[in-house]
Amino acid sequence: MTHPDAIADWAARRRAAGEFPDRPMPRTAAEGAAVELRGLDADTVREICALQVAPGQRGYVAPNAVSLAEASFSRNAWPRAIYADDVPVGFAMLSIDKGGASYVLWRLMIAEGFQGRGYGARAIALLADHVRPLPGATHLLTSWVPAPEGPEPFYLGLGFEPTGEIDAGERVGRLALR
Repeated sequence: MTHPDAIADWAARRRAAGEFPDRPMPRTAAEGAAVELRGLDADTVREICALQVAPGQRGYVAPNAVSLAEASFSRNAWPRAIYADDVPVGFAMLSIDKGGASYVLWRLMIAEGFQGRGYGARAIALLADHVRPLPGATHLLTSWVPAPEGPEPFYLGLGFEPTGEIDAGERVGRLALR
């Protein structure tokens, strides 16, 4: 069993046991859903770790549990849960290096069933708003797996421009903040 499958299996068992309550589907961003970035705590971390992208997308983004483990070893990590109308719908993590004026969208995931509702675009806007006033912040970087079903159209549609760089097989993009 691969790691994403193991996490998906764990999440399914937790849902079956009633650990994660069924919640109503939040409104879309266009309908006025309140989309927020929230810090994680002992009461929310398990539910955020249980969020999964569709099986065909799992090669494009690490599971949230892996992202949170990486964050625990990085002084630059800024992990946040994404909520829409008080329902957890995704996860984002920035790498913030104020000293080097380097700001990177390290992870972004919107869970299966919540995609295409405007939450990812709204989360990117909130992340950009967070970075914009930081020292030397002129752009936000990210990277994505270049693949036919990958997230490139999403990022390009939000204004990210490819830099021409490839990092660990991923295309690097830059979003101007000014």
